[in-house]
Amino acid sequence: MIQHSDFVHLHLHTEYSLLDGAMRLNDLFATAREYKMHAMAMTDHGNMFGAIEFYTKAYKSGIKPIIGCEVYVAPGSRFEKESKSISDASYHLTLLAKNVKGYKNLIKLTSAGYLEGFYYRPRVDKELLEKYNEGLIALSGCLHGEIPRLIERDEEKKTLEVATWYRDIFDDRRFFLEMQHNKIGLQKTVNQKLVEIGKKLNIPAVATNDCHYLKREDSYAHEVLLCIQTGKVLNDPNRMKFATEEFYFKSPEEMKALFSWCPDALTNTIEIAEKCNLELKLDELHLPDFTVPDGENLDSYLEKIAREGLKDRLATIESEGEQKHSVPEKYFKRLEEELSIIKSMGFSGYFLIVSDFVNYAKNRNIPVGPGRGSAAGSLVAYSLKITDIDPLRYDLLFERFLNPGRISMPDIDIDFCVDGRDEVIEYVTNKYGKENVAQIITFGRMQAKGVIRDVGRVLDMPYKEVDRIAKLIPNTLNISLEGALKQEPRLKELEKKDENIRNLLSLATSLEGLPRHASTHAAGIVISNKPLVEYLPLYKGQNDEVVTQFAMNEVGRTGLIKFDFLGLKTLTLIENTLRLINEGKDQKFDLGDIRLDDEKTYKLLGAGDTSGVFQLESSGMRDLLIKLKPE
Repeated sequence: MIQHSDFVHLHLHTEYSLLDGAMRLNDLFATAREYKMHAMAMTDHGNMFGAIEFYTKAYKSGIKPIIGCEVYVAPGSRFEKESKSISDASYHLTLLAKNVKGYKNLIKLTSAGYLEGFYYRPRVDKELLEKYNEGLIALSGCLHGEIPRLIERDEEKKTLEVATWYRDIFDDRRFFLEMQHNKIGLQKTVNQKLVEIGKKLNIPAVATNDCHYLKREDSYAHEVLLCIQTGKVLNDPNRMKFATEEFYFKSPEEMKALFSWCPDALTNTIEIAEKCNLELKLDELHLPDFTVPDGENLDSYLEKIAREGLKDRLATIESEGEQKHSVPEKYFKRLEEELSIIKSMGFSGYFLIVSDFVNYAKNRNIPVGPGRGSAAGSLVAYSLKITDIDPLRYDLLFERFLNPGRISMPDIDIDFCVDGRDEVIEYVTNKYGKENVAQIITFGRMQAKGVIRDVGRVLDMPYKEVDRIAKLIPNTLNISLEGALKQEPRLKELEKKDENIRNLLSLATSLEGLPRHASTHAAGIVISNKPLVEYLPLYKGQNDEVVTQFAMNEVGRTGLIKFDFLGLKTLTLIENTLRLINEGKDQKFDLGDIRLDDEKTYKLLGAGDTSGVFQLESSGMRDLLIKLKPE
């Protein structure tokens, strides 16, 4: 850990306070090290999206991570959703996890906020706070907190009642009156009242700064970010904006100068940081429970059905007159080697789970792809009918898929017909329990062209001009604005000549890469052995589907297994084509009848005639096919 400073930031919005927080984690930790801060909290709005990333990056930077959240508290029950204005629908409250119990309670609170209390924003209520407060420290919040709001309305009796309630629920010195110094007139009045309340009710005070951006000069870019969020332009007098430029990541020296009149509020930030000692156990595996027949365990059952499946496969190969490929000894030797590795790595359950839902789909006549990626190298997967490609016939390597020298989860991507995918997800949900299955979140980020268009709209620049600039950015995958300026001389020229364009590019660069919105990953499904809220927080997707608050990598770090259910239109198209071919015919045509050495097909490939063929339709791949002339 780095040398101690005299102040710790406990109210801080990272890039995961979407379109409101503008602090990238890498920049944040670099600045915190510069300020010699030994600890720091993250308290994003209503969510824990960045918790695992923040936790791991903080430790790498030698800084103690404090995982928190600025939750929204409903004035009454979280289930009451009358048409009040957005500001009356909830109060802000800052929560910080002291330990694993507090972290798990924070998960339960933020999940309930989305799944039960959502109204304008994800809201909890006092009933939930009573139930899940153990291991949490609460700060009374910014000017949008319940206590500051009551002070503003001059409701002294009610203010004392609410403060007493919080003090009693968050007992044992776990509730603090949060004071800020942000040059807002009302804040000064609130601070004075908070000091009085603290003395009267014996509640300690704490100093925070409600950081939303890194440096004071970032406040202009932050205003643009808020306009992107609210769909406004900068010159709209009624747009949502922060009253001052004080919401930046202040140094300990600045905070000490601002709170010299109340040194206890600074010391209490250190006290809180010392009380928060969260240690997460990451990367421990939590496979879903797969039920096997009596007298079997996961390993023995996998062995049994893999051997039976291989016998079926070999019988089919022989019946098709492919004896030269079907030397049974060779197949069974490879099968035993693979089974030995799978069992030693503890992945028998994984194969059984995948086999179960793939075979469910096949039995329901939902088209399933033949297998893709390194999983096609597994004879066990072929024997279980997860894949339909014989790895021995094509000399495919199992070690590319699973390798004891490089321990990582097996990852079998399964293609389903797009029309049947939801049915397979429903089957899995019913089998493992609604609370144990969710889809996975993904974050759309502001990429070079998109951020130019967003910022251009906020600056109220003519659409034609913004469009021209966006189109000058080369169509290179994941290109940055910096890269575009190097590659495209016309863009560099415009930047030099035109002040408006210079301003546009400067603002766009400062916001580039920030998450713009959350959506549901196209394929990822997570299945757990317990209700998911025991491991990670949940979110509600746009179609009311339950989604994890952690993205793919972070889901993996929690030890949960993700499965890829890809919905492919191609499979639907093939299925419809087969149906039309077979209509009214006695002898049905089957995809398996197609020979893999069909001359006409290779002529099509060699001519680059591959529109709609997965991974062969880009111009680069077509050029390569024409040069290679595959046979």
